Amino acid sequence: MVFFQLFLMLIVILIAAEVFTNALEHLGEKLKISEGVTGSLFAAVGTALPETSVPLLALLAGTQNVQTNEEIGVGAILGAPLMLATLSISLMALSVLSKRGKHGALRPERTGLTRDLDFFLIAFGFATVALFIPHTLTAVRYGLGFCMVMIYFIYIMLTIRASKGLVSDGHATEADNPMFLCRLGFPNKMPVISLQLVLGLILLVAGAKGFINGVEEAADMIGISALLLSLLIIPIATELPEKVNSILWIRKGKDTLAFGNITGAMVFQGTLLPAIGIMLTPWQPRIEVLSGVVITLLAAAWLRLLVARGGIKVWHLWINGALYVTYLAIVLL
Repeated sequence: MVFFQLFLMLIVILIAAEVFTNALEHLGEKLKISEGVTGSLFAAVGTALPETSVPLLALLAGTQNVQTNEEIGVGAILGAPLMLATLSISLMALSVLSKRGKHGALRPERTGLTRDLDFFLIAFGFATVALFIPHTLTAVRYGLGFCMVMIYFIYIMLTIRASKGLVSDGHATEADNPMFLCRLGFPNKMPVISLQLVLGLILLVAGAKGFINGVEEAADMIGISALLLSLLIIPIATELPEKVNSILWIRKGKDTLAFGNITGAMVFQGTLLPAIGIMLTPWQPRIEVLSGVVITLLAAAWLRLLVARGGIKVWHLWINGALYVTYLAIVLL
């Protein structure tokens, strides 16, 4: 029964992702904004809602066991960017392997991708340093948390500012297919676009929540700790919207939207959520946590190096997948 629930919720997520991305393309086209803004801000934040809710609910309204709440919170906060920087980016590349070949080029718009990765590496670097700051130094921790919130605010300003120039250079968001609600007779107007976005988000959250519940039941059957559950199992479920959206976009040749959806979510989840963790949890360098942080930084740095060298091939991103397998070996063996 548990595995049937997982399958059913996966179908819901797949449908929701198609509904959401379809409406998002029309929103970006209507607003005349770049693919970078659509992918890195709108899509990234929208599809990050399921995994954002997990640590917040755990820390603010979890179980009566404070330690369990903190373990789930820390694991969900750090597991999300780990999953995005390694497994998600690798699966996205694998989805076009048959069409482009292992030496096929991936062509996201470089300035936006560079900005995303630079901001993520800086912010996640702060989060790593915070692991070694004693919890008793409350002022220092709160100061770091505030800096990370400001980093995301600056990131938003720069991303929006760059949009106009990118549109002029031919990177405007374009919708390939009619909006689903329009096929039912609704006009292509902002209220209708907003309605379809809301419907897509509701389905995404509901599907991810149902998937999380199923995964938790399956994990109980297997028998693993709350920290490992939140580091490994929960992100697989909560990151599904990003994975599916990016796979849909890259298979349509929309590389900028596909990458921006993942790297924009990395910035969001590498700034605001760790800021909460630093301020509300012990945030200690346990082996599961420290190894995850280091591998996440290595995966992001590898992607940043590829961008600096001027080209990303499909096989390059297999390295990111290998890093995820390495993390599994560290924490499970």
